[in-house]
Amino acid sequence: MSNLLARLARSLTTHWKRSLVAAIAVLVLVGAAAAAGGKAADDFSVPGAESQKAVDLFRAHSPAFAGADAQLVFSVDQGTLRDPANRQAIQGALDEVAALPDVEEVSDPFADGGTISEDGRIASVDVRYGVEVTDLESSDGTALEDAARTAEAGGVDVAMRGQVIDLASQQDAPVGELIGVAVAIVLLTLLFRSLAAMAATLIGALIGVAVGQMLLGALAQPLGLPDFATIIAVMLGLGAGIDYALLIIARYREQVAAGDSVADASAKSAATSGASVVAAGLIVMVAIAGLLLIGIPLIGKLGLGAAIGVAAVVVSAITILPIMIGALARWLKPRKPEHTRPSEGFERWGRLVTARPWVSIVLGVAVLIVFALPVMNMRLGQPDDGNQPTSTTQRQAYDTLSEAFGPGSNGPFLLAVDTPKGDTETAAQLTALEDAVRATPGIASVAPALPSADGEMATIFATPTTAPQDSRTSDLLATLRSDVIPDAVAGTPLRVYVGGNTAGFEDFSDKVASRLPLFIAAVIGLSVLLLIMAFRSLLIPLVSAVFNILSVLAAYGVVVAVFQEGIGASLIGADSDVPVVSFVPVMLFAILFGLSMDYNVFLLSRVHEAYNEGDRPRESVIHGMSRIGKVILFAGLIMASVFLAFVTQPDVIAKMMGLGLGLAILIDVLIVRLVVAPAVVTLLGDRAWWLPAWLGRILPNVSLEGHLVGGRDGRAPSEPEAAASPGAG
Repeated sequence: MSNLLARLARSLTTHWKRSLVAAIAVLVLVGAAAAAGGKAADDFSVPGAESQKAVDLFRAHSPAFAGADAQLVFSVDQGTLRDPANRQAIQGALDEVAALPDVEEVSDPFADGGTISEDGRIASVDVRYGVEVTDLESSDGTALEDAARTAEAGGVDVAMRGQVIDLASQQDAPVGELIGVAVAIVLLTLLFRSLAAMAATLIGALIGVAVGQMLLGALAQPLGLPDFATIIAVMLGLGAGIDYALLIIARYREQVAAGDSVADASAKSAATSGASVVAAGLIVMVAIAGLLLIGIPLIGKLGLGAAIGVAAVVVSAITILPIMIGALARWLKPRKPEHTRPSEGFERWGRLVTARPWVSIVLGVAVLIVFALPVMNMRLGQPDDGNQPTSTTQRQAYDTLSEAFGPGSNGPFLLAVDTPKGDTETAAQLTALEDAVRATPGIASVAPALPSADGEMATIFATPTTAPQDSRTSDLLATLRSDVIPDAVAGTPLRVYVGGNTAGFEDFSDKVASRLPLFIAAVIGLSVLLLIMAFRSLLIPLVSAVFNILSVLAAYGVVVAVFQEGIGASLIGADSDVPVVSFVPVMLFAILFGLSMDYNVFLLSRVHEAYNEGDRPRESVIHGMSRIGKVILFAGLIMASVFLAFVTQPDVIAKMMGLGLGLAILIDVLIVRLVVAPAVVTLLGDRAWWLPAWLGRILPNVSLEGHLVGGRDGRAPSEPEAAASPGAG
């Protein structure tokens, strides 16, 4: 691989003008493909889950209950909503809502059984659409808000929540991305002391991100990629892309300062750092694409989309950067030799942590365990509108509904009942089912069954006494499904599936938990295999996997400590006692395991390179750290900044992902890569690079250090010459 990358980089740098024209042509073609691509409908299904069976039944017989929805909450401080003026204001607003495109059904709060509080001050209205939320745009949410708020002219307060309202409140401005780029500009300038090197690094990364977004646009419809995949791809692509470009540009400047020509330095940087980028990128892609094993289309396609984004920045790093090196060679050469010399500070640090490796390992592991301890209390769930900022209309609607109808009104169960058409006993059987559910402890109310127009199903609303994310609600759902409902319909032809958002989130969590062992085993196994091929080592990949798992557990612990236990939650605008979103642990594991391997590859490739040049084990670690330590530190700070910038998003899931990823990268770089990993390699000595002969014959030999790369023609040296290098084979 090193030879191939060296030849490619040499050609692109030497002939950078025509290479630039070719790159622009490719960008235009990819952009045209993206423009011609269509939007895919997001797939929120959970195959095999009971809530999914309920959705399928609704789609077949009561489409309004399977479509997008929203809740409008009307309230007054004085008088009641039944007062003529208030009632007229509400009715006028509901008439406008009913006239909106795709609105299928608007409930009447003033009808018999309507949802008006006992004191008459608060009313809830359900708005149901005939299409799913993926078929709507943010403008539909804005139109619903505008129509509902016409009641405010009559003195009625209006608050709203639900899927359609969430569309209207989506943040379009890329605040997180802009903050991350701004921090990257500052840190890159400090690292390189060169505006040209900073610009080359940033532009190379941004082109990769842009290409990734265009590819996702072109492939969204054929692959069924969800919209959120683009956000994950930007977050990952920006962080990883800057790191990859940083590594290559830093190595190029090092080689130029050592006396290499522009073409030779570009080839050497591609053969070494470029090879590390390819290996690291492959590991990230494998880890993220492993989400397909979870068995939930949404999660799997999120992983696939993110992997495409990472692939784009890898390709950009090994193609666009050599072109930019050729174009900016005059300005990329370091003005002062000390800007590219091995870091004396990291050399001293390397000597310190390797002098007593066991002490470094124990101290590092102790810190990781402290961070990971809160994970023992992790509670999976789904944050609801009760976790939104109090300034949002969703939170105001949630609190008002809880006040008027109890916290369970924010997440009722929808019982989808498959009924035989024309059976005269169905009505009595449905009544018995309603009575059984109503008598269950934890149920606040049960509405009479609503038969479908075709008479082949009925819908029963059951409202819990507890909030959607309350653990008692989960216990109640399990009781209904396992005991109450089976007993109530025994001996009847009725088939009952408990659905609704709360039940759907619970099934989602259960599905993730059931596939988690397979997913973790596959990601770890494939990542270890790639590292074995990259470093021709058995012990290093296995030990790396163990410490990567500790890093991930530390990230989990941080998320639990902040969001569940409330430690520092107010600093990022989050509430305490927020459950960890069910898909966040698997997303964090996939992303962090892959990105941790990035820094692992960057560090070990320089250590292995020094070892191949003749250094003894401890000296190879010290020399490797002096050459790459500063780059890894700045790369980690940049990536952490990109992730932490997403904490500024109002959405609690974005905050959770941004905080978990950002702090985890800092933990991994500062503790694992700069303390534990050097100590482990020192402790292993020559055994660190040992590989059983039989395994060496089976696996391909992938060189990451460039020691097999020859002279100007990029050819490898002869076999005896290669065999004579330390650590060869």
